[in-house]
Amino acid sequence: MKFIFGLVHPMNKPVLDIRVAYEKLSKAEKRIADHILNDPAGLLPLSISELAARCHSSEATIVRFSRKLGYSGYQQLKISLAREGNKHEPSGGVTADDPAIAVYKKLCSSIYCSLEKTAGVLQAETLAAVCALLQSAETVYLFGLGNSAAIAADAAHKFLRLGLRTYAYSDSHLQAIAASHTDERCAVIGISHSGSSKDIVDALRIAKNNGAKTVAITNIGKSPLDKVSDYILHTAADETAYTILGLNSRIAQLTILDTIYSYLACHLPQAAAAIEKTETSLLSKKY
Repeated sequence: MKFIFGLVHPMNKPVLDIRVAYEKLSKAEKRIADHILNDPAGLLPLSISELAARCHSSEATIVRFSRKLGYSGYQQLKISLAREGNKHEPSGGVTADDPAIAVYKKLCSSIYCSLEKTAGVLQAETLAAVCALLQSAETVYLFGLGNSAAIAADAAHKFLRLGLRTYAYSDSHLQAIAASHTDERCAVIGISHSGSSKDIVDALRIAKNNGAKTVAITNIGKSPLDKVSDYILHTAADETAYTILGLNSRIAQLTILDTIYSYLACHLPQAAAAIEKTETSLLSKKY
């Protein structure tokens, strides 16, 4: 087992590899992927010609598909499937029959998959621009509702430690009030997985009309939030029936904001002194 982003990542899991790469596959490759995802163990007795016939594909396409997943060819893909003994999708739904440790492993696989997909859709130029924006902003506002409220509060806590003047609001009225007092010296970050939260969209629209720079952290795909955002940082988190509280999207949002925090901690001239001052002020709060 290998630890990535604090998660347990099951190495060489072909089914997980397929899920991560799925959106980048061609139509023919997706037919192969769908066949394997529907019955991973059923692939083992099939020759490359038999699989090609079942997927209405070619042997060359199967080889390309295998290489896209990081394998040398079809045979290595089959060997990896056999070695791992994948009979079920590792990030499949949690069931009543699952012991607690199985639930944990499934959630880890699902979160890892979402982080990998997010890395694939996150634009490097946009991320760099947002970091530069926060470096120069006089005041930073973070707006989030529901599940995203905790993400906004966490980011504000971290940015405050760097000495940034930062405020997080999870009340729609306070968001509108704060947005109404912004100007071109302010950066406003709206967090919404769906991108369709009316209150978040309205608050960013108010801020944008006042000249503030607006940033959206939202899932990939067009949404109303896009129209009022100068910068869009996309996640690619699949939410399923058992992640009622949006665990995948929250982890992806947290990771993006932690990335910004870590970058700023290394590049803000006052960061080191601000962090030291913060830690000193908290000494009396601990035994």
